[in-house]
Amino acid sequence: MIVTTKELFQQAYGKYAIGAYNINNLEQTMGLFKGNVESKAPFIVQLSKGARSYTHKRMLEALMQTADEIFPEAVFAVHLDHGDEETCMDCVDSGVYSSVMIDASHYELEKNIEITKRVVDAAHAKGLVVEAELGLLKGVEEDVVAAEHVYTQPDEAEYFVKQTNCDSLACAIGTSHGAFKFSGDQKLRFDILEEIQKRLPGFPLVMHGSSSVPPEEVRRINEAGGDIKGASGVDASQFLGAAKLGVTKINIDTDGRLVWCRVHREFFRDHPDQFDLRGPGKVFMPEYAKFIAEKNVLLGSAGHLDEVRTALKK
Repeated sequence: MIVTTKELFQQAYGKYAIGAYNINNLEQTMGLFKGNVESKAPFIVQLSKGARSYTHKRMLEALMQTADEIFPEAVFAVHLDHGDEETCMDCVDSGVYSSVMIDASHYELEKNIEITKRVVDAAHAKGLVVEAELGLLKGVEEDVVAAEHVYTQPDEAEYFVKQTNCDSLACAIGTSHGAFKFSGDQKLRFDILEEIQKRLPGFPLVMHGSSSVPPEEVRRINEAGGDIKGASGVDASQFLGAAKLGVTKINIDTDGRLVWCRVHREFFRDHPDQFDLRGPGKVFMPEYAKFIAEKNVLLGSAGHLDEVRTALKK
């Protein structure tokens, strides 16, 4: 059942966070849905601008519609991740997406508001909801590059939400895009979340760049011929603390890529005579499902599927 992120956030707010997982292909889609159904968790499928151009946007949209038929028990949102205005408008008109993210965070405040407001107006007219972003996360995400963190300012967040009427807000609190998130003793800025929650009580907040970059995955990749050095991620034990401060959506992309990389490197290392892509694919799908299920436990969303489905049918 495809629902909006707003509907999911109303059930999760203050209790747990919804996992938002980026996918790019069939194997990720099957593993993602199996993992969420097995752990009984509502979830968000994230399709980025890059994923839409990797094969074709209609291929991904067809995967979402087909997965909805194959897994009728699943409750999920189909969300555009890090879209520009043009891509957002295309997704609004697609008939498949239930949520879009307009990322104009690299513009100055008033231009960010102007662009976001146009997307909000168009999306709301079609029954979709909108995530916006204020502040910048260090790293690279699609076409947006930031050399340093620009933390979200709570007073600007309050002003931004009231001016744009967006449905959720991605905040920069110290996470980073990619596999190299932290060095030294950097920590998540929960003080920023707490102040924003005071100014916008009940309003859903979003954490981007929240992969944990498990050292074991990195180690196994390197042992199978990889060369990933210095990777570090977000401490997943902090997810529920963030949820208590209004974070209802936590984005996880890099970890899924690491699982994919590890499975494929190990498979072809251990089976040098093989060339059939279905071999590692058959290993990856249950491995990814297991990863998703374990992540949902840390997010607190595992076990809530039935109650969410019941609430949304009322």
